Order: sequence, then structure tokens, then C-alpha cells
Amino acid sequence: MSPAFPALTEMPSPQFVMAADGRRIATYLWGDDDAPTVLCVHGFASSCRDNWVNTGWVRDLTRAGFRVLGVDQRGHGASDKPHEAEGFSMDAFVDDLVTVLDTYMLESVLYVGYSLGARVGWQLAVAHPEMVERAVLGGIPDGRPLARLQIDQARAFAEHGTPIEDPVTQNYVTLSERVDGNDLHALVALAEGMRLGDADPDVTHPPLQPILFATGSDDAILAQSRALAAATPNGSFVELPRRHHFNAPGSRVFREAALEFFGVGV
Repeated sequence: MSPAFPALTEMPSPQFVMAADGRRIATYLWGDDDAPTVLCVHGFASSCRDNWVNTGWVRDLTRAGFRVLGVDQRGHGASDKPHEAEGFSMDAFVDDLVTVLDTYMLESVLYVGYSLGARVGWQLAVAHPEMVERAVLGGIPDGRPLARLQIDQARAFAEHGTPIEDPVTQNYVTLSERVDGNDLHALVALAEGMRLGDADPDVTHPPLQPILFATGSDDAILAQSRALAAATPNGSFVELPRRHHFNAPGSRVFREAALEFFGVGV
């Protein structure tokens, strides 16, 4: 790495923002204060470090002249991890981001989200269009987030070590155990909470901003993602070759497409 960029992939100390319900949300900042800001929001059972730092996103965005504002969503990373389903809802996730942007005195940002972070980004762009100039949404949609996870089996495993029979639920639990510091009880509560009042992306009221959708060629939701892009007035789509849902964030094609979408030659 060039000496001009010695700290682009290092994690600064988290700066905590207090959410409306009193939960602490960890945030991280890289780059020049005067540069345009990209808000990066990770997926389920991931973190800012896992989703955006370790995969090269922070490095590439900062080198391209952007300031990066990363967030550990509630239930993840250094943020608070409630064990009650009521602590997690789409409104709570969106409100957390609004509070973060208000705290940093940012009226509008570029947005990059993956999986759960993409679903939250869609909702933020619809509910608060003035805050999102344009967005890159990877790995969306998957219906109701985490709807295929069998809550009872995941909870039994978390509490008693009961073997999981459902393969989809096993995949989610394996994903949860992959990232150091994850709290399986909180992630099970998150999966349950996201079913309280949430719904699929509403294609009758899509975001009107320019939106780039990106999904792996080996992801089961590829066709759905293409359809969602087609239903979005200013939507476009890029397929990530030889990537599935869990390794797409590391795709160079994904990063390069995002930079081009944000107006950077690559």
C-alpha cells in the first residue's frame, strides 16, 4: 500500500451516537472532512469492519476522494445488542441512521448498503429522500429480511445448543458465528423483531433517486433483484460474476461499479 494511505484499512475508535430509544450506535469515520460522504451500512451478522474495511471498500472509497462514515447497526459490532425482539424493527434501523446523519450534521449522503443494510437503505431513501442523494444497494431483496430463518430452532441452539435441522437457519447461524463479537441471542432477537410490522420493498412507492442494484450471479435472489431494479424509476443493475449472497461484498466488480456510479473513473 502506498505510504500516502497508511491508515485506510485501520479501524478508528468508535464514536457513539445515542439512538431515540437510548441504544448506543457505533460509528466510524475516514477521510477528509470536506469530501463528499458515503454512508456504509452492513448486512446481518456482519459489521462495519467485516463488510467494508476487510473487503477494501473503505480503502477504495477514500482513495477515490470520498469521506466514509461507517455504522455498526444495532445488534452488531460495537453497538448495543438488545436481546428483545421489540428492540429491532425497520423503523428503528432507519431512525438510527437519521440520528447518525443529524449528529454528524449531514443533510445528504451517498449510500452503500448490503443485504439488511441495503433493505434499510431502500427504506431510508423512501422515507427521507432528502438525505440520500443516490444509493448502491447490494443483495436486495430477500422478501422480509431473515424471514426464512426458523426462529425456534435458532433460539434453541443459542440457549441450549440444540442441533439445527433447517439448512437455511444453519447457514445464518454459521454466518453469525463467523464474526468475532457477535451475540447470537441478539441476532435471533433481530430476526424475530424484523417480522414485526416490516414488509417487502414496496415497488408501488420506490425510491426516486438513482439507485444501483448489485447481486451475485450465484445468489438465489438474483431474479428478484433484477425485477426490483426494473421497477425503480432511476434504477440500474449490475451482476457480480461468480458471487453468492455471503461473499458478494468482497467483489472487485461491486466496488468498481459503485465508484463509477458515484462519478469516479475506474
